[in-house]
Amino acid sequence: MIKFYEDFVIGEENVLGSHTFTREAIIAFARAFDPQPFHLDEAAGEASIFGGLCASGWHTAGVAMRKIVDWRDSHRAESAARGAPLPPLGVSPGARNIRWPRPVRPGDTLTFRSRVETMRETRRPQWGLVGMRTWGVNQDGQEAYSFEGMVFVARRGA
Repeated sequence: MIKFYEDFVIGEENVLGSHTFTREAIIAFARAFDPQPFHLDEAAGEASIFGGLCASGWHTAGVAMRKIVDWRDSHRAESAARGAPLPPLGVSPGARNIRWPRPVRPGDTLTFRSRVETMRETRRPQWGLVGMRTWGVNQDGQEAYSFEGMVFVARRGA
């Protein structure tokens, strides 16, 4: 994280970045990790419930995670360059409500955002728990991916 637990504000949102999904990347990911026909072939995609080739949900989730980490790391680097104290990185105890409400097609660009939803104390006095909702919206403003995650965030001076 780039901030200490005490610095988080419920409702705060961040734009994490955008990613364009290409046909080649969709198929390459599917071959390696999710070889279902509608992720591998246009004709199979058209014959499926999706009506066309679409990215694996796990491909979308992986891209979202990449955007989260890249955003965090770039902001940590900026803070370090200013001489700001950096909290140690915490771990995530998990995610829930992972959703893919619409398919991601070749050429779609998703913009990922994250919003602080909850904050709570933990049994470990050096850590607080921050709940965030992360989602990706396509170029037409339609949500294509979302999940709710938790992360342990270091407390200042603990």
